[in-house]
Amino acid sequence: MVDAAKEPAEAQGLQPAAPAPEPGAETVPSETPLTETPLPAAAAPETAESGDSGDSGDADAASELAVEKLERPLPEGVRRRVVGLASDALGGLPPAELPQSLRQYVKFTPARRAKYAATALAAALESEPAFRVRIAERLRLGQPDLVKALESGTVPSAADPMDVAAAAYLVRSAGWSRLVAEAGEEAERAGAEDAAAEATRLVEKLQAELAEVRAAARTDLDRQRAEFEGVRREAESLRKKVRSLESDTRRAQAETRRVTGELEAAKAQAVTERSAAESEARRLRHRVSELENAAEQGRRSAREGRGVEDMRLRLLLDTVLQSAQGLQRELALPVSQIRPADLVEAVVPGAASPHDVARRGLAEDDPALLDQLLAIPQVHLVVDGYNVTKTGYPTLPLEQQRIRLLGGLAMLAQRTQAEVTCVFDGQDLDVPVIMAPPRGVRVRFSRTGETADELIRRLVRAEPQGRPVVVVSTDREVAEGVRKAGARPVASVLLLNRLARP
Repeated sequence: MVDAAKEPAEAQGLQPAAPAPEPGAETVPSETPLTETPLPAAAAPETAESGDSGDSGDADAASELAVEKLERPLPEGVRRRVVGLASDALGGLPPAELPQSLRQYVKFTPARRAKYAATALAAALESEPAFRVRIAERLRLGQPDLVKALESGTVPSAADPMDVAAAAYLVRSAGWSRLVAEAGEEAERAGAEDAAAEATRLVEKLQAELAEVRAAARTDLDRQRAEFEGVRREAESLRKKVRSLESDTRRAQAETRRVTGELEAAKAQAVTERSAAESEARRLRHRVSELENAAEQGRRSAREGRGVEDMRLRLLLDTVLQSAQGLQRELALPVSQIRPADLVEAVVPGAASPHDVARRGLAEDDPALLDQLLAIPQVHLVVDGYNVTKTGYPTLPLEQQRIRLLGGLAMLAQRTQAEVTCVFDGQDLDVPVIMAPPRGVRVRFSRTGETADELIRRLVRAEPQGRPVVVVSTDREVAEGVRKAGARPVASVLLLNRLARP
């Protein structure tokens, strides 16, 4: 059998809509899906539609053999074999010898004909005896041994029953209806056996699953019993703890009453001490007023003394000015080119401050931001040493932290030519630190009783108003304090990223 004959038909015998014809094929109308129409029992054949006189002789010969009838519709397996054989043979027949309903499928491939023209082929085989005879002749040429065996009344034992029934239906040899019926029964019997085997397999599977469920249920029951026993023991332990806690609560209540009494006595004593403190505060305020009066008198005396000094200073200044004027006349120096507009405060083109750099859209941890800040003329970089080292490498000893940071700052100062001051907290030092500061970096430790944050704020306040100062520290209090003093605070991670970059 050819492959097209073995392709499965649609589950309900419905044919899908015909696709667009292949390139080069003539356009055919799409066939409306039809409900499968079983081939009825053979009746007396009608005269073929073809006008060929030779076809009528073949039809008469077929009518002599078509005396048997099918008692039920053609089995589905036999029908697929018959349609497959007709689909394969259709391409080899002249279009003039084909029924009118099949001519539009001539240019289809055998597989497409078996898929889209199955209903039309089955109807033509049943209603066109001449067409069936031509298909039978093609089968005789393709499988002569099978056809001869059927015509002689013997069935090959090794042949597929479906192929035998399909060939018998086309050839219409003696006993063909019996062969078709037996093929249908064989297919039904095979289906029933498959269904029984599947049911047996399903029953075995369900029995195995039931056994697993029962085993799991027993295991779960044992586990729940063990958990119940554990919960029971835990409940007994909790009851003992509750009784112990009740006893502790009673003791705590007694202790609370005792402490409450002591607190009341302490409150009475505090009231007495508060009265005494208020009396002492009034005495101290009176003493402060006396000291303020004395200080005011001292300031007035100082102002009087300063008046004499101011007079001497003014005399000296007048002398210097007159000397300068005489020197200007003697040297014929030109008049100053300064104009009032030059004295108005504004941002001069090309000048920048650390706060101007902040508005250039760079990320707070971008090393390029620190490069721009250090590019400002006369910038002073103040570094909170331990704040940076404990952010970048806190596991090293303090001495190694200082050496690593100062080495990086020395290279940075050499590249940027900026003034760099590194401040370390020295209030907890037992002895002075002996070290050689690297070139270009000023190293300072805070005094006893003073933190590094306070020393940084004093350094910022010591700078003249308007000089760009950049402070490196993650401490929020330090950042707020130096910002109020006019400096630009940056995070420690910014300096670490800049030192890590080659």
